[in-house]
Amino acid sequence: MPTSHDTNDAKPIPQDTLITTHHTITIDGQEIAYTVTCGTVVLKEEAVMKGDDEGKAEGEKPRATIFFIAYTRDDVADPANRPVTFSFNGGPGSSSVWLHMGLLGPKRVWLEQDGWAPSPPYKLVENDASLLDVTDLVFIDPVSTGFSRPVPGEKAQEFHNFKKDIESVGDFIRLYASRYGRWTSPKFLIGESYGTTRAAGLSGYLQERHGMFLNGIMLVSIVLDFQTLEFLPGNDLPHILYLPAFAATAWYHGMLVDELQSRPLREFLAEVETFAVGAYALALLQGDALPAKLHGEIAGLLARYTSLAQDYVERSNLRIEIMRFTKELLRDQRRTTGRLDSRYTGIDRDAAGEQFEFDPSYAAVHGPYSATFNDYVRRELGFESDLPYEILTGLYKTWSFDDHENRFVNVAETLRKAMSMNPYLKVHVANGLFDLATPYYAADYTVKHLGLDPSLRGNVTTSFYEAGHMMYAHRPSLLKLKAELARFICSALPQ
Repeated sequence: MPTSHDTNDAKPIPQDTLITTHHTITIDGQEIAYTVTCGTVVLKEEAVMKGDDEGKAEGEKPRATIFFIAYTRDDVADPANRPVTFSFNGGPGSSSVWLHMGLLGPKRVWLEQDGWAPSPPYKLVENDASLLDVTDLVFIDPVSTGFSRPVPGEKAQEFHNFKKDIESVGDFIRLYASRYGRWTSPKFLIGESYGTTRAAGLSGYLQERHGMFLNGIMLVSIVLDFQTLEFLPGNDLPHILYLPAFAATAWYHGMLVDELQSRPLREFLAEVETFAVGAYALALLQGDALPAKLHGEIAGLLARYTSLAQDYVERSNLRIEIMRFTKELLRDQRRTTGRLDSRYTGIDRDAAGEQFEFDPSYAAVHGPYSATFNDYVRRELGFESDLPYEILTGLYKTWSFDDHENRFVNVAETLRKAMSMNPYLKVHVANGLFDLATPYYAADYTVKHLGLDPSLRGNVTTSFYEAGHMMYAHRPSLLKLKAELARFICSALPQ
């Protein structure tokens, strides 16, 4: 009888699965031929022996399969001189589908002009705002998103970690650059939401671990300093930094007094910003020592700028929390406002509740992006898998930030150091004025507190859009953002 050592029950060694297809697109009247490489690659790490030989390398151990889609322009004499941009979204737990099919790729999800979803079934259209005319594009799905998975025997939770996530995505970028000859290409990162946290972390990891210096980083709807977003007792910063976005939302829905409603949005917001970092911030700093008369004056101004009842503001102790705001603003209409994009409205069963039942701005895009991507990757790109493509999973609920225990996550310092080590590194920050997930004024605060040397401050540029977190869902903002990012990439190339 064979022993257990004689059986063939060893786990199969995972293999790369890659598909290549060829396509064309017309951008600004120019037909561009391009190649798509789509599939999974096995991400390995150096295995170390234990026991008497502890510390001695024994080869590479497969850890995960990473799904990616790469678009490369065909009419390029030497790809090593062509810019390449690595793209990912956030969550944590989001696939790369949003930037891919909404902004950057050669195909985009068709939505109405303002970003509203049509009735199903949904469709893709050629993306005349794709960045493929100025840069090659590589879309990366971190482990447990998209079709990316840990290999059998590996625990997914090990990748659901601030540090491990940056390492695994960074190691994939190194692997791609090595296999496809892109080490001397101008290199860019673009991330959205938590993807901006990842991008800032990667700016340090790629430089210091792999010696890979970047030309530019594009940050869409940023969160680098989590203190700016965490509504916790004793942390007044979010109340100050969210206020302009609350005011913008009230303006959009026509809830303000005529004097304010009739003003151009940015002019109105300039007044709110001055109040937020001035009288409002000083009032909150005083805490319970704030005089009653001043308390009433501040409450009156908060009510004026947000359209919330002054009594409600006073009962909230001058501190308006985001989820309460999305429920309260249009309560008398039995409507809620979106978190990702406060232009959207939703309907709850319970109009008297504390928080909305769902984010109407996410509900509007979830179906169109999910259906069209699942069709596209199989029908046009030829990649087959019975796995569910994980568009957005709830990894943020169990995500480990153990490196930041007992303090707020803040990767702004990582970015500052990377820019100091590489003074040619440029950064562009794109902000949606109706974004209540990562509000534009919190982004402005973060940029102003990077602590960059004056000689480097000009390396950071910003742009603003009258839309939300995914501002590219709004057609005018998509076209404006394409122009901004194309200009940014060109500005960051060797002169």
